[in-house]
Amino acid sequence: MEKDQLFTRRRMLLGSAAVLGAAGVGGALMSGGGDEAARTTAGLAGPQARQALKPSAFRLQPLIGSGTARTAAPGKLKVRHQPILRLTGKGRNMMLTFDDGPHPDYTPHILDTLAKYDVRAMFFVCGEMAVDNKELLARMAEEGHVVGNHTWTHPLLTEMARRDIRDEIERTSDVIEDAYGDRPQWFRAPYGAWNRATFQLGAEMGMEPMAWTVDTTDWMTPGTRTIVKRVEHGAAPDVVILSHDAGGDRTQSVRAIREYLPYLLDHGYHLTVPPRRMT
Repeated sequence: MEKDQLFTRRRMLLGSAAVLGAAGVGGALMSGGGDEAARTTAGLAGPQARQALKPSAFRLQPLIGSGTARTAAPGKLKVRHQPILRLTGKGRNMMLTFDDGPHPDYTPHILDTLAKYDVRAMFFVCGEMAVDNKELLARMAEEGHVVGNHTWTHPLLTEMARRDIRDEIERTSDVIEDAYGDRPQWFRAPYGAWNRATFQLGAEMGMEPMAWTVDTTDWMTPGTRTIVKRVEHGAAPDVVILSHDAGGDRTQSVRAIREYLPYLLDHGYHLTVPPRRMT
């Protein structure tokens, strides 16, 4: 529980000083993404982090959702200047993502719900959690979920030296490869705080940067019904939903997915995961 309490304290401290709030990021996307951005405005919400890049630097970058075919070890990628924020493609595709785990008390329940409805999701794991719960990463691999890198200790990377950022990311990729079977090909910066070093290092290690379009803010434990409403109201083709399976008491998140997942499926949404490699 000490790790959970630490995550919560970090989020509260950074959240109170947030610069990239929902309105700020939503406006940046609208101004830079044209008609496509305007189409998904209702689902936009920003990270709880101080600003690492000017809002004008962000542009909507599409992500094509598809299967989970495994590939060889990732190589160096082109360096992006902003994270991927949404899916694109035909149909009513959405993606569920969960950060900060895996947690032995919450992650299994989320996996159980996903299995009940035969749905795949994406988990951005922290190394210090993954190293003690490798069996959960193995289960994710067996059940077709995609695992991404969320650093080792969930620090604010924009305030760290480059060598320390590399260590946070690389150690986590090592644990993921050992437990999941593949090195991760996706990276999400804690608190959504990105800078040049995070984009460059992620690319050097063969990972694409992924953010989100709908933030449930479940880390604030606003109540199960509130989390459900945020997902249901933000639901739209191509959105990426952010939730958490660790970093605090995630009982509300566990209960919420049991409600909103059948709702999304009943309303014709296809819950997908990204390809192992961007093309």
